[in-house]
Amino acid sequence: MALAEGAAVPYAVELGLTVLHTALYAALFLFAYLQLWLLLYYRERRLSYHTLCLFLCLLWAALRTTLFSFYLQNSLQALRLQQPFAHWLLYCLPGCLLFSSLCLLNLYFAEVIFKVKCAAEFNKYKVLLYLGSLLTSLLFLVVNLTCAMLIHGQAPEQQLRWTVLARALLNDSLFILCAISLACCMCKLGKMSSANVYLESKGTSVCQAILVGSVVALLYSSRACYNLVAVAISPDSVPGPFNYGWDNLSDKVRVEVSSEEYVVFGVVLFLWELVPTTFVVLFFRAQRLSQNLTPAGMVNSHSYSSRAYFFDNPRRYDSDDDLSRLGAREG
Repeated sequence: MALAEGAAVPYAVELGLTVLHTALYAALFLFAYLQLWLLLYYRERRLSYHTLCLFLCLLWAALRTTLFSFYLQNSLQALRLQQPFAHWLLYCLPGCLLFSSLCLLNLYFAEVIFKVKCAAEFNKYKVLLYLGSLLTSLLFLVVNLTCAMLIHGQAPEQQLRWTVLARALLNDSLFILCAISLACCMCKLGKMSSANVYLESKGTSVCQAILVGSVVALLYSSRACYNLVAVAISPDSVPGPFNYGWDNLSDKVRVEVSSEEYVVFGVVLFLWELVPTTFVVLFFRAQRLSQNLTPAGMVNSHSYSSRAYFFDNPRRYDSDDDLSRLGAREG
């Protein structure tokens, strides 16, 4: 691994960290891939929040695994990809995928709140919610891609710094706004006692939703604040492991990186990307519908296991129509 000369971190430590990161991202990739196949096996074939979020997490894990597999051979080769699109694909696109998953999580909990309060209101604003989430994700993608192309162009050094700063301001502001929106959804869910009934029909609960939403909102917002501070006050002329923004080493395409920067790069990705993505995958993971149906179509409550786990719920794939019919029979 060809890092900068005079590295303070031993090569064995760098190699061990690289192997560890590669194994972690590969494990998450395999787990998300398995969940998608299980959704098909459990006849969850429709396009849903589960399949979309799992697919985004799968693609993110694949890109991060590919990136660290480059570092196993030659860090400068991974850092100085000749093709701008290839460089953007490995370094910048994962951030776009994380933002898209955050938008989907916002949309999912907003839909839960609307349906619990009044399903008719959700049908009225459904198109606006979907369109707003899609346009926000596209805006983030366009800004990220445009700034990445400018960085790889023949731009002056001063213009390059302003480009990085502009990207950080726009992208991180979007992350903070979406994190605040997600936190507001968590507050509303916590105050709605009827939300637990709806979420249990989807295979989760209010406690699980608040835990996942709070962790994701906290980590993404803190990451965005860190990026804004790092890009704004850290001069490029002063060497240090913290003077880079959201894409971290992707902005340093013309210089070698120190071993300290590489270690911080791995820690940042682990804490602020791998941890929240793992929570999202666990939240939307597939589960077997372990229930026995009587000839009349009612669910036999004795068919459920007496042991309930945190992320398990046997009625995960019940539709809204099934719940309304079941509630009418029970009434």
